[in-house]
Amino acid sequence: MPITRPSSSEYAPYYQTYIQLVNEDDLLLALKRIAKIWNDLVNGISEEKLNFSYAEGKWSLKEVLIHITDAERVFAYRALRFARNDKTELSGFDENSWVPESNAAERSLESLIKEHNNVRGASISLFENLGEEESLRCGLANGKEVSVRALGYIICGHELHHLRIIQERYL
Repeated sequence: MPITRPSSSEYAPYYQTYIQLVNEDDLLLALKRIAKIWNDLVNGISEEKLNFSYAEGKWSLKEVLIHITDAERVFAYRALRFARNDKTELSGFDENSWVPESNAAERSLESLIKEHNNVRGASISLFENLGEEESLRCGLANGKEVSVRALGYIICGHELHHLRIIQERYL
Protein backbone atom coordinates (compact mmCIF):
# COMPACT_ATOMS: atom_id res chain seq x y z
CA MET A 1 0.00 0.00 0.00
CA PRO A 2 1.54 3.36 -0.97
CA ILE A 3 2.37 6.06 1.54
CA THR A 4 0.20 8.89 0.32
CA ARG A 5 0.50 12.67 0.51
CA PRO A 6 -0.02 14.09 4.02
CA SER A 7 -2.82 16.48 4.85
CA SER A 8 -1.86 20.03 5.83
CA SER A 9 -2.73 19.22 9.46
CA GLU A 10 0.24 16.81 9.61
CA TYR A 11 3.02 19.39 9.40
CA ALA A 12 3.89 23.01 10.17
CA PRO A 13 2.77 25.51 7.52
CA TYR A 14 6.33 26.38 6.48
CA TYR A 15 6.78 22.84 5.12
CA GLN A 16 3.99 23.40 2.58
CA THR A 17 6.58 25.05 0.31
CA TYR A 18 8.45 21.74 0.12
CA ILE A 19 5.52 19.34 0.04
CA GLN A 20 3.79 21.15 -2.83
CA LEU A 21 6.86 20.55 -5.01
CA VAL A 22 6.31 16.79 -4.91
CA ASN A 23 4.10 15.56 -7.77
CA GLU A 24 3.67 11.96 -6.68
CA ASP A 25 0.95 10.67 -4.38
CA ASP A 26 3.20 7.70 -3.59
CA LEU A 27 6.18 8.54 -1.38
CA LEU A 28 8.37 5.65 -2.56
CA LEU A 29 7.94 6.63 -6.21
CA ALA A 30 8.87 10.21 -5.29
CA LEU A 31 11.98 9.16 -3.36
CA LYS A 32 13.19 7.04 -6.29
CA ARG A 33 12.39 9.61 -8.99
CA ILE A 34 14.05 12.48 -7.15
CA ALA A 35 17.16 10.39 -6.45
CA LYS A 36 17.48 9.86 -10.20
CA ILE A 37 17.08 13.60 -10.86
CA TRP A 38 19.78 14.33 -8.25
CA ASN A 39 22.19 11.81 -9.76
CA ASP A 40 21.56 12.96 -13.33
CA LEU A 41 22.10 16.58 -12.31
CA VAL A 42 25.33 16.18 -10.36
CA ASN A 43 27.13 13.49 -12.36
CA GLY A 44 29.99 15.04 -14.27
CA ILE A 45 29.97 18.48 -12.66
CA SER A 46 33.44 20.00 -12.82
CA GLU A 47 35.49 20.59 -9.68
CA GLU A 48 35.39 24.31 -10.48
CA LYS A 49 31.59 24.34 -10.41
CA LEU A 50 31.46 22.13 -7.32
CA ASN A 51 33.44 24.75 -5.38
CA PHE A 52 31.44 27.67 -6.87
CA SER A 53 29.33 29.90 -4.66
CA TYR A 54 26.96 32.28 -6.46
CA ALA A 55 27.32 35.08 -3.87
CA GLU A 56 29.43 36.11 -0.90
CA GLY A 57 28.36 34.19 2.18
CA LYS A 58 26.43 31.54 0.21
CA TRP A 59 27.31 27.87 0.27
CA SER A 60 29.39 26.24 -2.42
CA LEU A 61 27.68 23.64 -4.58
CA LYS A 62 29.48 20.90 -2.63
CA GLU A 63 28.10 22.36 0.59
CA VAL A 64 24.57 22.41 -0.83
CA LEU A 65 24.91 18.75 -1.84
CA ILE A 66 26.10 17.79 1.64
CA HIS A 67 23.29 19.83 3.20
CA ILE A 68 20.68 17.90 1.18
CA THR A 69 22.10 14.61 2.46
CA ASP A 70 22.45 15.81 6.05
CA ALA A 71 18.87 17.10 6.10
CA GLU A 72 17.57 13.80 4.74
CA ARG A 73 19.35 11.95 7.53
CA VAL A 74 17.75 14.22 10.13
CA PHE A 75 14.24 13.95 8.67
CA ALA A 76 14.54 10.16 8.27
CA TYR A 77 15.76 9.82 11.86
CA ARG A 78 12.73 11.77 13.03
CA ALA A 79 10.49 9.54 10.92
CA LEU A 80 12.07 6.42 12.43
CA ARG A 81 11.61 7.67 15.99
CA PHE A 82 7.98 8.63 15.43
CA ALA A 83 7.17 5.47 13.47
CA ARG A 84 8.45 3.46 16.44
CA ASN A 85 6.03 5.45 18.61
CA ASP A 86 8.77 7.31 20.45
CA LYS A 87 7.10 10.28 22.15
CA THR A 88 10.34 12.13 22.94
CA GLU A 89 10.35 15.65 21.52
CA LEU A 90 13.25 16.06 19.09
CA SER A 91 15.25 19.25 18.76
CA GLY A 92 15.87 21.15 15.55
CA PHE A 93 19.24 21.42 13.87
CA ASP A 94 21.18 24.42 12.68
CA GLU A 95 22.22 23.65 9.12
CA ASN A 96 24.28 26.85 8.98
CA SER A 97 26.54 25.59 11.75
CA TRP A 98 26.73 22.08 10.25
CA VAL A 99 27.92 23.05 6.78
CA PRO A 100 31.27 24.57 7.82
CA GLU A 101 31.99 21.36 9.75
CA SER A 102 31.29 19.16 6.71
CA ASN A 103 34.75 19.55 5.11
CA ALA A 104 32.96 19.95 1.79
CA ALA A 105 35.93 21.44 -0.04
CA GLU A 106 37.95 18.28 0.60
CA ARG A 107 35.23 15.93 -0.64
CA SER A 108 35.19 14.37 -4.10
CA LEU A 109 32.09 14.34 -6.25
CA GLU A 110 32.24 10.54 -6.15
CA SER A 111 32.09 10.54 -2.34
CA LEU A 112 29.16 12.99 -2.33
CA ILE A 113 27.22 10.83 -4.79
CA LYS A 114 27.97 7.63 -2.88
CA GLU A 115 26.89 9.13 0.44
CA HIS A 116 23.69 10.59 -0.98
CA ASN A 117 22.75 7.31 -2.66
CA ASN A 118 23.45 5.33 0.52
CA VAL A 119 21.32 7.69 2.61
CA ARG A 120 18.52 7.61 0.03
CA GLY A 121 18.63 3.82 -0.05
CA ALA A 122 18.28 3.74 3.73
CA SER A 123 15.35 6.17 3.58
CA ILE A 124 13.61 4.08 0.94
CA SER A 125 14.12 0.96 3.05
CA LEU A 126 12.69 2.71 6.10
CA PHE A 127 9.57 3.98 4.37
CA GLU A 128 8.87 0.85 2.30
CA ASN A 129 8.69 -1.20 5.48
CA LEU A 130 6.16 0.99 7.28
CA GLY A 131 2.50 0.15 7.57
CA GLU A 132 -0.24 2.73 7.31
CA GLU A 133 -0.52 3.07 11.09
CA GLU A 134 3.18 3.86 11.45
CA SER A 135 3.17 6.33 8.56
CA LEU A 136 0.36 8.30 10.20
CA ARG A 137 2.03 8.55 13.61
CA CYS A 138 3.10 12.00 14.71
CA GLY A 139 5.74 13.44 16.99
CA LEU A 140 7.23 16.76 17.99
CA ALA A 141 10.32 18.01 16.20
CA ASN A 142 11.66 21.51 16.61
CA GLY A 143 8.55 22.38 18.62
CA LYS A 144 6.12 21.40 15.84
CA GLU A 145 4.02 18.29 15.34
CA VAL A 146 4.77 16.32 12.18
CA SER A 147 3.69 12.93 10.85
CA VAL A 148 6.00 10.21 9.60
CA ARG A 149 4.64 10.42 6.07
CA ALA A 150 4.96 14.21 6.08
CA LEU A 151 8.64 13.79 6.93
CA GLY A 152 9.05 11.58 3.87
CA TYR A 153 7.44 14.20 1.66
CA ILE A 154 9.55 16.90 3.32
CA ILE A 155 12.69 14.95 2.37
CA CYS A 156 11.53 14.95 -1.25
CA GLY A 157 10.38 18.56 -1.38
CA HIS A 158 13.46 19.86 0.40
CA GLU A 159 15.65 18.14 -2.16
CA LEU A 160 13.57 19.43 -5.09
CA HIS A 161 13.80 22.95 -3.65
CA HIS A 162 17.60 22.77 -3.57
CA LEU A 163 17.84 21.10 -6.97
CA ARG A 164 15.93 24.02 -8.44
CA ILE A 165 18.35 26.48 -6.78
CA ILE A 166 21.29 24.47 -8.10
CA GLN A 167 19.94 24.64 -11.65
CA GLU A 168 19.16 28.36 -11.41
CA ARG A 169 22.24 29.64 -9.60
CA TYR A 170 25.06 27.13 -9.82
CA LEU A 171 24.96 25.50 -13.25
